[in-house]
Amino acid sequence: MRLIYSFVLALFLTPIFGVSQIYDPVDWSFSKQKISENTYELTFVADIDQGWAIYSNDIYNNDIDCDVEICPLPVSFEFDKDNDLETYYLIGDIKEVNENKSISQDPIFLMEVTKFTKKATFKQVIELKVENVNVSGYLTFMVCDDTKCLPPTDVEFEFNFGEPTKNNSENNEVNIQNIEESNLNLYGFLPEQIKEQTSECDTENETVIENKDNSLLSIFLLGILGGFLALLTPCVFPMIPLTVSFFTKKNENDNGISNAILYGFFIFLVYIILSIPFHLLDSVNPDILNDISTNIYLNVLFFLVFLVFAFSFFGYFELTLPSSWTSKSTSQESKTGFIGIFFMALTLAIVSFSCTGPILGTLLAGSLSGDSGAWELTAGMGGFGLALGLPFALFAMFPNVLNKLPKSGGWLNTIKVTLGFIELALALKFLSNADLVAHWGILKIELFLALWFIIFFLLGVYLIGKIRFPKEVKLEKISGLRLLSAILAFGFSVYLASGLIYDKDKQSYNALSLLSGLAPPLGYSYFSPKDCPNDLDCFKDLKTGIEYAKNEGKPILLDFTGYACVNCRKMEEHVWPLPEVDKVLRDNFVLISLYVDDKKELPEFEQLFVKRTSGVGTRKLENYGHKWAHFQASYFGVNSQPFYLIMDPNTYQILNDPVGYMPDANEYISFLECGLSEFKSLNEE
Repeated sequence: MRLIYSFVLALFLTPIFGVSQIYDPVDWSFSKQKISENTYELTFVADIDQGWAIYSNDIYNNDIDCDVEICPLPVSFEFDKDNDLETYYLIGDIKEVNENKSISQDPIFLMEVTKFTKKATFKQVIELKVENVNVSGYLTFMVCDDTKCLPPTDVEFEFNFGEPTKNNSENNEVNIQNIEESNLNLYGFLPEQIKEQTSECDTENETVIENKDNSLLSIFLLGILGGFLALLTPCVFPMIPLTVSFFTKKNENDNGISNAILYGFFIFLVYIILSIPFHLLDSVNPDILNDISTNIYLNVLFFLVFLVFAFSFFGYFELTLPSSWTSKSTSQESKTGFIGIFFMALTLAIVSFSCTGPILGTLLAGSLSGDSGAWELTAGMGGFGLALGLPFALFAMFPNVLNKLPKSGGWLNTIKVTLGFIELALALKFLSNADLVAHWGILKIELFLALWFIIFFLLGVYLIGKIRFPKEVKLEKISGLRLLSAILAFGFSVYLASGLIYDKDKQSYNALSLLSGLAPPLGYSYFSPKDCPNDLDCFKDLKTGIEYAKNEGKPILLDFTGYACVNCRKMEEHVWPLPEVDKVLRDNFVLISLYVDDKKELPEFEQLFVKRTSGVGTRKLENYGHKWAHFQASYFGVNSQPFYLIMDPNTYQILNDPVGYMPDANEYISFLECGLSEFKSLNEE
């Protein structure tokens, strides 16, 4: 079951970045130009380092619902209005200069966005109402390269007109005179209290690149599995003896076996050719095929397509290609030599589509969700074509083996209907994907498991002959293999039902390892919703988490994360749920998750002015995202996420080298165990 589902899902995405420095890839400069007596044009220019980009507001014109999907934050501007005097007016909206502005597929957010590279220019026209005025405010931007994004950054600006006036910046100095007091109020300890790590078991946060050869080999083997399943359908299996007999009868000319081998090769070639158009798409935009994994509408579309596939396998209708295609292909079979044999292979692919189409559709969906895009599709199609064509060549070489094949019969349709139930279950997974991203709250863990239970229970009922589909006759006798399959289906449905048993110790439902990556997260629940990833206990307030860790005698795992952080979600969904990782996290650490893009407003007493990490200028902490981003940058010298740091809550000792995105579970466990070992060693002294 899990192998078949792997057609649908490829999880090996490997964005790479380090976490050992402060990134500052954008420099802003400001200027003003007089247009008329009281009208000025303000210009904001961003000089962007090579390889980085900032985002245009045109993203909202690309039919993207950013309330549903994770979107990059475009550049925005906020002008101060600190008093009731209207000293100036903004004329129109801020304008973006189109220079260096382009639309492309974003490799981080997996959507088409409009962004600026190298340089971005913004202009705002204002009209002054008094002679002496300061126009101030701040702009917010997000900057990304191909592997990471930095948290949203605020940059203050100020334009002076007429005689200089006392401005907010001078007043702000009063608010930052006592930096130590501010840091203590905000975070509970000072940067100088942090002790550098001295452990000898450091975990290198090295670049980890997924071996795409292994990924392609896996999808190739799964394609072979799909091809063998297609062989056992009523559209293909009866064709084997007929086609092989046709070629072996020509053996008198010593061409029969070679032609049969060539026929098998051309079947393989036909399916390879089918993947070529996707390479053309891939060459135009290397990331266009990855949209499937995150796009709500495509997931809903695949849900509907898989429903169609399922009911086709149930026999309610047949999926067929236009009859004209078959006629044209058949008419070419009479040609001699390679061309005639090629069209015989093409005809087989066309006439068997009603059985092979749904399997190929599953393979297509899975391949295009992977990071290798069209190459995974080619590997899968190649495996499928090889498995489908190889028997024709082998049986032509060893025709006596044909006598040992089972005769065609109802068992072929049984396989077809069984595949229909599997397609129905996989359809729900696509609907679940859309539901999770859109936050509809429709298909949560309880309903998902209940529907899968019903599907596989009904499969068992079908296999014992209690359900019949169109074109099926009443089952007179249940074969041993069919009975065994029914027992497996019933057993799997019981296994699914066990996932609805509530574990009071963990305060959640039982985790089903076979459904890892298939079912919604356990915390996505009607009756037992959880705020923390993988149903872990976590804190979202630093000082509360530290106090709890002191009382429990455990080290802290600081998790600098973000709601719009794609790599953070990958760690939480694909690494943390692994049993060996979950056990170490759950039993030995106090998790404190700090969201650097949390827009919830801070209490007024925490809205303090602080020095920028560059040491130049000040900024006001207005929301929790500001607070935690400033904490990460000023205390640890890092501003990329995810960022994981293990600390002793009593001494503020960093226990080992922090790490960033680390998709290798073994390396992540080594990082956790290294910090835990150092914590125990220090507290035993």
